[in-house]
Amino acid sequence: MEQNAKQNKVLTRTTYAFGAFGHDLFNQVMNSYFIMFVTNHLFNGSDTAANNRMIGIMTTIIFVLRIAELFIDPFIGNTIDKTNTKWGKFKPWVIIGTLISGVCMMLLFSNLWGLTARPFLYLFVFTFIYIVMDIFFSFKDIGLWSMLPALSFDSLEREKTATVARIGSTLGGTIVTVTIIPVILFFSKTNTGGTGDSRGWFIYAAIAAIIAILGALSIGFGTREVDSPLRENKEETGFKQVLSVLVHNDQLMWLSCAYLLYGMGAYLTNSLMLYYFTYVLGHAAMFSILGIANMIIGFLAVSMFPALAKKFKRRNVFVSCIVILLVALSVFAFADQNVWLVIVAGALFNLPQPLIFLVVLMTFTDIVEYGQLKLGHRDESLVLSVRPLIDKCAGAIVTGITGMTAVLAGMAGNAKVADITASNVLTFKLIMVVGPAIAVLLGTFIFLKKVKITEAKHAEIVAELEKTWNQQDDTKD
Repeated sequence: MEQNAKQNKVLTRTTYAFGAFGHDLFNQVMNSYFIMFVTNHLFNGSDTAANNRMIGIMTTIIFVLRIAELFIDPFIGNTIDKTNTKWGKFKPWVIIGTLISGVCMMLLFSNLWGLTARPFLYLFVFTFIYIVMDIFFSFKDIGLWSMLPALSFDSLEREKTATVARIGSTLGGTIVTVTIIPVILFFSKTNTGGTGDSRGWFIYAAIAAIIAILGALSIGFGTREVDSPLRENKEETGFKQVLSVLVHNDQLMWLSCAYLLYGMGAYLTNSLMLYYFTYVLGHAAMFSILGIANMIIGFLAVSMFPALAKKFKRRNVFVSCIVILLVALSVFAFADQNVWLVIVAGALFNLPQPLIFLVVLMTFTDIVEYGQLKLGHRDESLVLSVRPLIDKCAGAIVTGITGMTAVLAGMAGNAKVADITASNVLTFKLIMVVGPAIAVLLGTFIFLKKVKITEAKHAEIVAELEKTWNQQDDTKD
């Protein structure tokens, strides 16, 4: 019996990790590199003004759509919470969401059968496909990470599962940095600006989508939710109550504010990294070296998380990671064209990010029980939907800033390294380094000042729920 339980845990962690691997691979390609495909390969004709106009329209559309979807995500989480199938509430959405969003991503990394020659028609079709991709990716994203509190009630077991999953997702995200340029160049017929051509980008996106689909299927066949009276809601949260639940969970709101500011800072620097290698250094191929370093460092960092969290507690891990992040930004500020110093700065910048993600994820997960005790009903997917919602909000803002930066710094269209002036580099660095540093510092201040959910506090909440949850039900009866 004990051996079977142990085998089930291993299977759950392994398949969940592979699903997270495919998920973050997909997410990294779409969030960090789609805008480069747009600025440098989709619109790279001889008319620079027309190119910049279309880039501006595209980034505006993405920004507006992602901001608009912020109001949809909580209802997606609420829909998942209400799902009841023999496969559980999460797995159907993970699989369906990945299949549809994967196909859509492949279409987005193309010129839609030449429709770019007819700009207004292209923009209409692009908008429709992007909406479908974003909505179904939300179902998959929310469903995937919302499973965590349903796999165990024990905070330490959650940490182990989340750590293994984060190893998978870290490898998925960093392997993109390692492979994106070599794979794109391999499948490209021409090499435009050191980053291949549209054919290579489409094939890379297709590979990423297929891996994500395989990962979703592994979750479908390999994970199992725990059965517990604590997961039985006494009353469902109706659509009219969704926003009320979010607003009245003060810990959820403060953590969300802190994570949004941090995410904007980290995503912006990450999204501009390839531009740095391509246009400031003139060594796009060296980007893969950074990817290899990030993969090794990320794997080691995540593997150490349970031990670090146990010895130093999550909040101390979080603060230490922020310090490392700020040191990395300082190195970027003075690296100039020293490619190896830039690689050191990039690796140092990547080192704390998986650990920060785990601290935030575990805090969001523990807030499920906080909300359950405070509000009287359990909303797993609704609460956990807030984290990907924030990722999207930060991603939308960063996409707009990245597109604007590429244009302002002269790094769009057919730009070459020789075209980049000292003024362009200064503009680029101010946006890539100074802006993120300010955002990260503000997010850290809010986290330390307002977020009160610690490991000890969560254990108290679970103990209280175990004593009172069924009693509440008996009282109502």
